[in-house]
Amino acid sequence: MDLAQRDLLDIQSYINYLEQNNHLIRVKSEVDPINELAGIAKKFEGGKAILFEKVKGHQYPVLMGLYWNRDMMAQFFNTDSANLPFVLAEGIKTWHKSPMEPIILKQGPANEVIESKPDLTTLPIPHHAEGDGGRYLTSSVVIAKDPDTGVRNLSIHRMMLTGENRMTLLLEELGHLMDYYKRAEAKGQPLEITVNNGIDFPVCMAGAVPASAASIEMDELGIASQLRGAPVELIESQTVSVEGIANAQFIIEGKILPEIREQEGPYAEVTGYYAEREARWVFEATAITRRENPVFHSILSGKEVGNAYGIIAGSGAFEKIRSLVPEVTAVHFSDGSVPYHLVVQIDKKFEGSQRNAIMAAFVSLAFIKTVTVVDTDVDIYNVADVDWAVATRCCYETDLLKIPDSIGHRLNPMVENDKWCRMGVDATVPLPRPDKFKRATMAEVDLSNYQFDGA
Repeated sequence: MDLAQRDLLDIQSYINYLEQNNHLIRVKSEVDPINELAGIAKKFEGGKAILFEKVKGHQYPVLMGLYWNRDMMAQFFNTDSANLPFVLAEGIKTWHKSPMEPIILKQGPANEVIESKPDLTTLPIPHHAEGDGGRYLTSSVVIAKDPDTGVRNLSIHRMMLTGENRMTLLLEELGHLMDYYKRAEAKGQPLEITVNNGIDFPVCMAGAVPASAASIEMDELGIASQLRGAPVELIESQTVSVEGIANAQFIIEGKILPEIREQEGPYAEVTGYYAEREARWVFEATAITRRENPVFHSILSGKEVGNAYGIIAGSGAFEKIRSLVPEVTAVHFSDGSVPYHLVVQIDKKFEGSQRNAIMAAFVSLAFIKTVTVVDTDVDIYNVADVDWAVATRCCYETDLLKIPDSIGHRLNPMVENDKWCRMGVDATVPLPRPDKFKRATMAEVDLSNYQFDGA
């Protein structure tokens, strides 16, 4: 894959690229990382990225908004936003066929400075929403190794700062990291990990790939390598057997402790609600390595999570859904609903294929609550067009497929006892297509051929 200018491999190069493309705001005033920083960022959500140059009580700047503009994300790969999921899907597909191994180094940018006595409070970790239980890491990629096979896994977790060398984190029940942890805990052992902050887009995307698209037997760093077009470089850690990303800004080494749970939360999740405070898993830091002049990276739970997770999750699911239902042409998480509402576009050849697509989507993505299937004349990236298709093509008496008592996503407030009702929405035109469903069209014109006054 071709990254823009083929050199977007660290946060510094992203900042330069954003600035060159007039897509970066620099905040010169000092800001407080407790609520104020995120409050400012929220005002610019979806537009230009923001670099906070002076963070009160800390020596490192903070970058936010790297992933909240889908058009800019697409530029990183020299494509447009509509084609970005297909670029990522092709990368995942190629990775499955020909995995690329990472390169392991002893030294790299991310261990220019080694802090053998870690103090996490020195990092400019923001306190995001007013009701959050504390300061949170939100964009750092966790690398772990399978306790039995040594295969690496990448994942992203919210991690709440609780002490100089301690954080509590959320593990997803269906994730590979939870699988690793349970097997390590059963042996009475901690699970060693590295927490990599300030990594490039391909590594972030690899960390967000759903388990259904990445076999537990395969090293997910290969996805990042494929998207980069070159092997990912890792560096050996100082205190754990798991490597870190060589071009990261910070690497926090440590372990998830067995048999210990401590309070985590509340946290303003992607749902727009606060996740409850509960006893969760505990991470103990054993070292911090960093660049000489690092930039800390954080994301808001909103458009950025929707883009960072939604695009790659949809890309990973697309190939699996299409392998089961070849008529499927594209998938997209409906804006504002990530990860709960997936829109599937289908070039329906046989009546009933749309229902197979609904079931294939549920199999491919464990977290989705609703699947809406539409025809190819519907713009799945346009919420209004999808809504129009549902309103004019869905017969509510027969085209709403309910699946009660399904396993739910615990972050969603509608889940009770880990269960909810999933729903499929058939918003396709019945075959053979009746004339009454023919869409009205206007003539295509080239506006450059006309003169306008005041346009």
